[in-house]
Amino acid sequence: MTEVKKDAQPDAVDAITTQWAAVRPDLDTAPMAVFGRIYRIAKAVGDAVERAYNGYGISRGEFDVIATLRRSGAPYTLSPRQLAATLMLTTGGMTGRLDKLEKAGLLTRSPDPHDRRGLQVTLTDRGFALADEAVSAGLAVHRQALEGFDPEEVEQLTGMLRKLLADVS
Repeated sequence: MTEVKKDAQPDAVDAITTQWAAVRPDLDTAPMAVFGRIYRIAKAVGDAVERAYNGYGISRGEFDVIATLRRSGAPYTLSPRQLAATLMLTTGGMTGRLDKLEKAGLLTRSPDPHDRRGLQVTLTDRGFALADEAVSAGLAVHRQALEGFDPEEVEQLTGMLRKLLADVS
């Protein structure tokens, strides 16, 4: 079982690992303690970010599209295939998002001048402004989630998570 530090309060994950320790004392539940918390943190913060984006009339998935165009730099244009690859979506899944965002006036689709069969997706001025506002709102949620950490701890946590991601990717 994972030991609870003196300054930390036991949580639901501790209850789960304690139960496993009682019925299967042979198990090392340390990985369960780590990933159980990662999953719960991702869900809680993800839900809060989703609520922040909803205030702008977009979902997290729609934000991902306009944010990808925004951070691509001028002229804020990518092909649907490039967007789908960046966001790990099928082109079919991308089409629905593009339809909604285009209808909302946040992006336009036009023929690709370099490929007769291709399209270009371009962020509109309205989409640009919305992406900038929404990214700030999402970062405020992230910042609030990390309030209990000093900058050094955030840097350490970032490094550990980067290493973990590299190990599992």
